[in-house]
Amino acid sequence: MEPVELNNQSRKTLLNITELTIRQLAGQRLMVGFEGTQLNADLKFLIATLNIGGIILFTGNIENPNQLKTLCTSIQDYALSQNQLPLFIAIDQEGGQVARLKAPFTIFPGNSEMKNRSDAKQFAEITASELKNIGINMNMAPVLDVTPRDIQSIMKKRSFGSDPKEVAEMGGTVIQHLQKRGTMAVAKHFPGIGRTVIDSHLELPELDIDLPLLESSDLIPFKEAISHDVSGMMLSHILYKHVDPIWPASLSPIIAGGLLRKQLGFENIIMTDDLDMDAIKNHFNIETAVKQILSAEIDIALICHKGPDIEIAYLEILNSITSSRDMKDKCLSSVERILRLKEKYLMD
Repeated sequence: MEPVELNNQSRKTLLNITELTIRQLAGQRLMVGFEGTQLNADLKFLIATLNIGGIILFTGNIENPNQLKTLCTSIQDYALSQNQLPLFIAIDQEGGQVARLKAPFTIFPGNSEMKNRSDAKQFAEITASELKNIGINMNMAPVLDVTPRDIQSIMKKRSFGSDPKEVAEMGGTVIQHLQKRGTMAVAKHFPGIGRTVIDSHLELPELDIDLPLLESSDLIPFKEAISHDVSGMMLSHILYKHVDPIWPASLSPIIAGGLLRKQLGFENIIMTDDLDMDAIKNHFNIETAVKQILSAEIDIALICHKGPDIEIAYLEILNSITSSRDMKDKCLSSVERILRLKEKYLMD
């Protein structure tokens, strides 16, 4: 797929945040899923009314390469027709057990089966080429979780392994070659979930480890990702009791704003993992989650399934930034980061 062509007015809007409406500022903070395989009424509502900043695709949205290319093209064309910004169109294409695209797309065995940097480079080059050809511009990969040998990690088959330096090298290679070919990479799951044995799709795991231990191991690959200018970081739904005893990483000002943004100096976008996962749903309503996300200066709330939470989240963001100058200023900073990436990757 050729890059989406933007008219001069759209280019100007993308470069000048002051020309965005307050509703557009709110919508840019959301990346959402939808049901269907073509541009439908639900998608049009998300784009034109909720002004969403991004879409994430799942297996149910995919029939074949031609259909998928038509879907991605129609999403961007419709956004342009509604005077909206181009959208992030994301997918989880890690290879192995998490790969939304099946044959005839290239099938890779996954991170745990990669032997060297050549394997990582090949995966990234082929995957980026295939994604770009159909109009997907963001890959929710690579997984940078370190999985210690003495733990039955939930991430074992999705990880590059137990050596933080090896994980960093392989992950850095994937990031470099995805982004070199025009596909934004999103490293996950900060600050590392390789030590977890409970699936956060089902419950909120707690890790009894402190920051020095994270710094000596789990954070090493994420620091490498930052050195490669990774486009995004996805936060985990894990409670790190000795770092922030109250909020999981995905809702934590200490972890997102403090550790990742200030201490590690990450300047691109920070997003949550899916807020529909039971680690969040079982403990926090969507209004509380959104308030925490805004306070933590997390840029994008990810909501992967159709439902009322998407509109509730949008209205909560809109209300927050219209009623609080501080929240609006934080929102402007987040949207500036989002626009920088859209300018870099979507305006060729």
